[in-house]
Amino acid sequence: MNITVINGPNLNMLGSREAAHYGTGTLADLEQQLQRRNPEISFTFYQSNHEGELISYIHRIVKSELRCDVLLANFGGFTHTSVAIRDALSMLKVPYIEVHLSNIHAREAFRHTSLTGGSAKGIIAGFGFMSYELAVDAALKLAEN
Repeated sequence: MNITVINGPNLNMLGSREAAHYGTGTLADLEQQLQRRNPEISFTFYQSNHEGELISYIHRIVKSELRCDVLLANFGGFTHTSVAIRDALSMLKVPYIEVHLSNIHAREAFRHTSLTGGSAKGIIAGFGFMSYELAVDAALKLAEN
């Protein structure tokens, strides 16, 4: 199974920002944890702080330029603002699971709405790194069907 994990703006700063919301682990720690926990899965990790780059990467999945059976993505702040990312996600032919480290519904009101979540099979939020682990488990279940 090939799982692509996309992380959006500011997630490259994990480990050095708002530990109460995001924990103390780095993005590299998260990627290593997922690979160690799931050695049978081929992961592709991508992070960008730029909306257009995220859209172009999604387009590569849409055009089958990248091997991807399931997309897991945390679009950070773009989750709440980007119609353009949502439009790109609507073109996907593979399942998409939205992931958030913090519980977006327990934070500021503007974070309660996920524009990108409308294209998702499901949204997992509020469990820190475990949100990604739960998303991988969900991806494996989706692949069984």
